[in-house]
Amino acid sequence: MQVVSLKCHLVFLCFYSLLNLNGQGAQRYTGRPNQLSRTFIMPVKKKRKSSGSEDPSIRKCKISSYCRTQTSGRLVNPDDQFSSKKCLAWFYEYAGSDDIVGPESMEKFCEDIGVEPENIVMLVLAWKLEATNMGFFTKEEWLKGMTSLHCDCTERLQGKLDYMRSQLNDPTIFKSIYRYAFDFARDKDQRSLDMDTAKSMLALLLGRTWPLFPVFNQFLEQSKYKVMNKDQWYNVLEFSRTVNTDLSNYDEDGAWPVMLDEFVEWHKARIAL
Repeated sequence: MQVVSLKCHLVFLCFYSLLNLNGQGAQRYTGRPNQLSRTFIMPVKKKRKSSGSEDPSIRKCKISSYCRTQTSGRLVNPDDQFSSKKCLAWFYEYAGSDDIVGPESMEKFCEDIGVEPENIVMLVLAWKLEATNMGFFTKEEWLKGMTSLHCDCTERLQGKLDYMRSQLNDPTIFKSIYRYAFDFARDKDQRSLDMDTAKSMLALLLGRTWPLFPVFNQFLEQSKYKVMNKDQWYNVLEFSRTVNTDLSNYDEDGAWPVMLDEFVEWHKARIAL
């Protein structure tokens, strides 16, 4: 299996997402969004090593369906009570002796629930579990999050997928997921997101709903910025929600980050040509 860097995955994801975003405009998260390249949200940039484990490899990116066809599982009685013991046994189906669900197990988990690793619903699930590291679910995160979702088996979680997708349509909840994504995706020894990761996460979160995203992405491509800090990340969402597509209501004296001032100046110059 060919080993490639995560940077390749992220850059390709961003590029491929943009190809599918032209002319989309704002829309709600209904149904299945455009396809994304393989392996984005899960697994992660790097894998923790356990004693005797082999060095990890990252699969070569390829285009695949956004959501796998779910196989028919056994029926679950919705009146059955949630079982913590059953939930823990479910966790160990993937964690094994490591006490953590890592990248390889995460792919099997995604396959079992019928969701591609790069599906945005996996980001919502990570947010529900309050996962701190991309591509990893600890036992504590799993038990706390699955308990809140009332899921103790694959079939119950499959029944919650539409609910989790619907969370993206609530502006307040979406804002919380968007803010969570910054810390979830960044290297924990860095305070900022590297720009390739930032662009890819923005494509995932705003690409289908913000008409100016393709233009903003072009700006980032040619800009001097190599990273995006938390203040810039938070304000991009606010900008996308409050500033008109033609920038007519942009307040140059407002408390926007310099990055967004430069974007507006750059975009207006392009329009004037």
